[in-house]
Amino acid sequence: MNKGELVDAIAAKTQASKKEADAALTAAIEAIMEAVASGEKVTLVGFGTFEPRQRAAREGRNPQTGKAIKIPATTVPAFSAGKQFKEMVAK
Repeated sequence: MNKGELVDAIAAKTQASKKEADAALTAAIEAIMEAVASGEKVTLVGFGTFEPRQRAAREGRNPQTGKAIKIPATTVPAFSAGKQFKEMVAK
């Protein structure tokens, strides 16, 4: 399912127009991204949690040459599925 199909599904379930559903979905995604980018944790009960995670500096290898390279520490977004979501997928 892509964003357009998700907008169609939201519009059908809420009986809103596709334009309204797209605006709501876009606003929700942007709010989540902004919160996680600023270091906050976003929890949607039953669905899951979005949070920033620290990835430590490490040593890697250039696959073409095999030479060791240093990979710097970074912050990455992470998602953990909630209990209800996990149960629905497991069925």
